[in-house]
Amino acid sequence: KMCSGAADLRQRKKQNCTETDKMAPEERNKENSKLGRSPKYMLIQRFAKLFFGCLAAVTSGMMYAVYLSTYHERKFWFSSRQELEREITFQGDSAIYYSFYKELLKAPSFERGVYELTHNNKTISLKTINAVQQMTLYPELIASVLYQASGSEEVIEPVYFYIGIVFGLQGIYVTALFVTSWVMSGTWLAGMLTVAWFIINRTDTTRIDYSIPSRENWALPYFACQVAALTGYLKKTLNCSAEKFCYLLVSASTYTFMMMWEYSHYLLFVQAVSLFLLDSFALAQTEKVHEVYKIYLFSLFLGYLLQFENSALLVSPLLSLVAALMLSKCLQMNMKKGTFMSRLLKIMHIYLVLTITVTLNFLLKMFVPHKENEHLLKFIEVKLGLNTTKNFTMNWLLCQESLQAPSQDFFLRLTQSSLLPFYILVLIICLFSVTQVIFRTICGEPLKETVKLEDGRIGERPEIVYHVIHTILLGCLAMCLEGMKYLWTPYVCMLAAFGVCSPELWMTLFKWLRLKAVHPILLALILSMAVPTIIGFSLWKEFFPRIMTELSELQEFYDPDTVELMTWIKRQAPVTAVFAGSPQLMGAIKLCTGWMVSSLPLYNDDDLLKRNENIYQIYSKRSAEDIYKILTSYKANFLVIEDSICNEVGPVRGCRVKDLLDIANGHVVCEEGDSYAYSKYGRFCHEIKMNYSPYVNYFTRVYWNRSYFVYRINTVISFQS
Repeated sequence: KMCSGAADLRQRKKQNCTETDKMAPEERNKENSKLGRSPKYMLIQRFAKLFFGCLAAVTSGMMYAVYLSTYHERKFWFSSRQELEREITFQGDSAIYYSFYKELLKAPSFERGVYELTHNNKTISLKTINAVQQMTLYPELIASVLYQASGSEEVIEPVYFYIGIVFGLQGIYVTALFVTSWVMSGTWLAGMLTVAWFIINRTDTTRIDYSIPSRENWALPYFACQVAALTGYLKKTLNCSAEKFCYLLVSASTYTFMMMWEYSHYLLFVQAVSLFLLDSFALAQTEKVHEVYKIYLFSLFLGYLLQFENSALLVSPLLSLVAALMLSKCLQMNMKKGTFMSRLLKIMHIYLVLTITVTLNFLLKMFVPHKENEHLLKFIEVKLGLNTTKNFTMNWLLCQESLQAPSQDFFLRLTQSSLLPFYILVLIICLFSVTQVIFRTICGEPLKETVKLEDGRIGERPEIVYHVIHTILLGCLAMCLEGMKYLWTPYVCMLAAFGVCSPELWMTLFKWLRLKAVHPILLALILSMAVPTIIGFSLWKEFFPRIMTELSELQEFYDPDTVELMTWIKRQAPVTAVFAGSPQLMGAIKLCTGWMVSSLPLYNDDDLLKRNENIYQIYSKRSAEDIYKILTSYKANFLVIEDSICNEVGPVRGCRVKDLLDIANGHVVCEEGDSYAYSKYGRFCHEIKMNYSPYVNYFTRVYWNRSYFVYRINTVISFQS
């Protein structure tokens, strides 16, 4: 029965496509004849509109990529730096990603390079890791293949090729947002406004300034392409060939996005929830929504296989939700229509899906062995106030700016660029319209097949409703964690630009106001051109000079102390040496020197998190013997003390590394409302600089400058005073 039902469904879909393809030209010809226009004239007009729109979209993306490249050059003076000085600009986890890209290029063959990464024992002491799986190094694999296959070795340096790809992807990101807004509004003026708002609010739309190789900078452009294709796919008035193209693009971009970023399935889960709500309120074609669910399943299955059987994908909420939706659909299809049980299932649909999702996810986590992202759940518990902890790692994460609630400055910046007020206006109008549509469907009023401008029913367009739900869900996350603003703000730019440029949105508003003095359609068309033009001119006047000043200013980024440290390591330290210090510095040492380190700035592995916490003890109030035992347990030969951490004066007391260590070690005493650190030992990073016993027995200073102190960890301990 199920097979025959599915076959009938596909047959009906094919027939509908054929009917639509046949009817669309006839309807257009009738409309054109009424307006006194020939089909040839209309074809030329449509082609010109499409050509210039595509040209504007591609030009916007290219100009943004050039802008990023120019800004990066002005900021770091990249072209005039030596290789070591360039590599120092990669900070924290960015340094690790780029270091593996370098290793791939140095390998005798690509196959050998991949093998060394999947069986890597030259990065972290006493630990063999599958770096491709653990650090999601697929972008580096692709970049190295392209660099070697294109014969770019004699044309461009590896670092320029690498950052050039990332900047190019950011151009695609902007182009995809442009196209999404254009598809929704029908005018590429909305795309231009989207790009303008995106660039002006660059501080809140992208992290490209701070971390070029970060996974989201590689992944989010593909997600933007997926959203653009999904927007087109959800449209009611779409011919068969365009629908197939959008479907293929959604499939390809969803899978690519999942391979580029380890947390991609969480963002796809938010998207799946949006589609689920869209389908539950009967605002979209159920067949199309379920086709997208199948794409999720296929991408998860393929991702699981190609990501070395990544168990995180099996226990992901996305898989549980999609499986629950498929099961719910099967139950409904097997029930006879009109029966009591079928009606009850329709009423209880949302509750049923949520119950199955939670149950299935719980069962999967019970039976599928996984360690991935356990610390993420613990963090959420503490963040929501459901638990308290003295754990160093948890408290350190809670102190990170990206994991705090957004500041007032964030909302002030969005308001100054006029983005937030227009977004709220568009969101309110769309929400009210969607609410009206939902009430109509509950009352039994059927939705129109095609919504015309004079209807003023923007809430009946499924692609608009999807974006409204999607931005609300992302907005809720952004209100909790500031780091989520990089996912939310780009779509705020897109939705706000679509709204002010859409005659349908203005027509919806005028229908409610019941304008009689002026013809509402004429006024809607005028405002959809006038409002974005006024916004564009005001943004140009206020922000264009600032952007040009940014590009013309020569900024100085130079860190001589770090350059001296890396130079000393390369010249003086043995090749087999293992260095210990803060994870961020270890990432830079690994990139700039190639030497083995004892820890890395990665937060998706419990063992590495424990290592980081243990090695951070060099800034705690522990004895020299304790620190010596910790460092030698990881086979470290050299210790690097950073003066900036040891003498840190943070803006928030209690969030400095040494404060968090004192809390975790129980060295904080509270008396009469005040808290202070107490231990029978002094702070190790201070005491070791005094050069007295027992510190000199365990450690010998071999190098120092204004920022760093390097100590050799003695293998033979002398206890002479």
